[in-house]
Amino acid sequence: MSNHNRRYDEDVKRNSSGYIDPTASAAITNADEDYERFLKLLSLIFKLCELTGFHIEGRIVLRDDKTGKIWR
Repeated sequence: MSNHNRRYDEDVKRNSSGYIDPTASAAITNADEDYERFLKLLSLIFKLCELTGFHIEGRIVLRDDKTGKIWR
């Protein structure tokens, strides 16, 4: 893990007063993980289109079955 990521992880654990806030830390970590899952899926969709000779012409809208979040 790079120093930047380590510093980010430490910053996420603390609230604006500098105290450790495990609830906020867990929420931010979960949101980051969901976003990473979305980016991986989007990358896979683009790669699949490239490999099969297709091109996406419009906006992609996805709903996460796990969270119910709509990704646009």
